[in-house]
Amino acid sequence: QVQLAESGGGLVQAGDSLRLSCTASRVTSRYFTMGWFRQAPGKEREFVSSITWNGARTSYAESVKGRFTLSKHNSENTAYLQMNSLKPEDTAVYYCASTRASTILETEEQHYHYWGQGTQVTVSS
Repeated sequence: QVQLAESGGGLVQAGDSLRLSCTASRVTSRYFTMGWFRQAPGKEREFVSSITWNGARTSYAESVKGRFTLSKHNSENTAYLQMNSLKPEDTAVYYCASTRASTILETEEQHYHYWGQGTQVTVSS
């Protein structure tokens, strides 16, 4: 079974940057979409960004467009979420997720089969 390991969370001030990493292991196919979701206290988990297997296409939530960039290092099965100009409202637990074999740029949680444990991002004002 595919395993996802996230890293890079932490406590920063508003306006700072962070880079989250997510590495997939036990992968049996390179054709899978990777995504990031987040859940703030008292709120439902929401889509942040996703990227296709070859990194050719990406999708972003409106709230992070222009500030977050998702990229993928295929040989390492690792996705990087570069988060710039962070705001207090970005505070949440960030979860990495991947689909089963797929070339579709999925943005909905229901299409993701594998999930990481989550990494906390806290942005102080």
